[in-house]
Amino acid sequence: MKHSFWFLLFCTFSIYAQTPPQVSEKNELKYPLNSSGSHFFKVTFMNQTWLRYNQSNPGTTVLGEAASQTLDLGLRRTRIQMFGQISDRAFVYFQMGMNNFNFLNGFPALGNAQGVASNRKIAFFIHDAVVEYSAFVNKDWLKIGGGLTILNGLSRFSQPSVTSIMTMDVPVFAQATVDQTDEFSRKLTLYARGQVGKWDYRLGLTDPFPIGTSGNPVPAISTNSSFAAKGHHKQYQGFLVYNFFDKETHQTPYMTGTYLGKKKILNIEGGFITQKNAMWRTENQGRDTVYNALKLWSIAMYADMPLNKQKGTAISAYLGYFNTDYGTNYLRFNGIMNPANGTTLPLSGVSGTQGNAFPMFGTGSVVYGQIGYLCAADLLGKNGTLMPYASAQLADYQRLNKTAGIYSTGINWLLKGHNTKLTLDYQSRPVYQNATNGQLNANGRKGALTLQYQILI
Repeated sequence: MKHSFWFLLFCTFSIYAQTPPQVSEKNELKYPLNSSGSHFFKVTFMNQTWLRYNQSNPGTTVLGEAASQTLDLGLRRTRIQMFGQISDRAFVYFQMGMNNFNFLNGFPALGNAQGVASNRKIAFFIHDAVVEYSAFVNKDWLKIGGGLTILNGLSRFSQPSVTSIMTMDVPVFAQATVDQTDEFSRKLTLYARGQVGKWDYRLGLTDPFPIGTSGNPVPAISTNSSFAAKGHHKQYQGFLVYNFFDKETHQTPYMTGTYLGKKKILNIEGGFITQKNAMWRTENQGRDTVYNALKLWSIAMYADMPLNKQKGTAISAYLGYFNTDYGTNYLRFNGIMNPANGTTLPLSGVSGTQGNAFPMFGTGSVVYGQIGYLCAADLLGKNGTLMPYASAQLADYQRLNKTAGIYSTGINWLLKGHNTKLTLDYQSRPVYQNATNGQLNANGRKGALTLQYQILI
């Protein structure tokens, strides 16, 4: 009997070793909190790594040396999301991470408020911390929430789900106050959002951060508008969408970039942000201080739908008009994860013009559009498919003598949808020189070629 036991145990172990237990594949890290799965808690991880070659703006220097071009490696975004429907009415959302981490991260010439280099071991910071209450059980008619959130009134690209965007990066100009009176587009906001029939709405009351806490040097007041360093007023915002066909995803405040043909979406949408006395400038040779309201609004159409369901082809397109009133002659240059930190050819009344920067924000108007085509699902067999795209941003700002055109074209290699994808992108941007009366003249163009690898779990 004893020998039979050991023989049976040996056979069982041999069979198990040769035939390992089958484990079903999981697409997400999601823990159910009840038997139906309607209550859950979910965790996601995302990383976007960039390898980039950039033609530098005129006069660019890197650590004191002239740099007509740069090659850099960086982390555009590294994020952890934790969220869940923990009861019939309660929803929580948290996000932590860091952004724009390259070899110059924290260097004082890039805006360290203390004037000293920061520790390169940059800690994650809280992006979002939101609690939300559903007024109607199992209905999206009214959700009331509050906390640190990206929920925004201006446009869908002011509150984008960066894991699902079609282009390599979002049109950052739509995140209108980014790192000025917010925390990387997140604000302390009390909001109401919901979906009623074909309508999707968002209303928010925001308590903006003072410009003095941005971590960057506060610009000296001048005849050109800038964010006011005196006074504090609430910000009001609203966003309204009409869905002609399918409703958009409404689980979190973030808006999807492209559904890759999984939904039939056609929307018309519009939004606004306003804040009393948010901006200031001087008049009468500096004797008078004048305050202006921040007044931003947009209207747009968005389409994202399958073309041939059998083949898996789809189209995604967006066209929007933005009216951006930051006060007289407001202009702000910005370079995403800028690979340079100095210039020998500064421009009048603006800073941060080196490297890959261009006039991203300003008083005036912007027309922005993008279009992409999702190829057949089996185009590359087990290696996924491709999605080429193109985008254009046409900015007519008061301080520019000519409309600024920023153009991008690229292609996504979707190995596993948005969860694993490679993106190759080329951007063409204008460069500038000083003109008379504080205006800026276009002075040629420069380009940047970027390879991105995105992993989302």
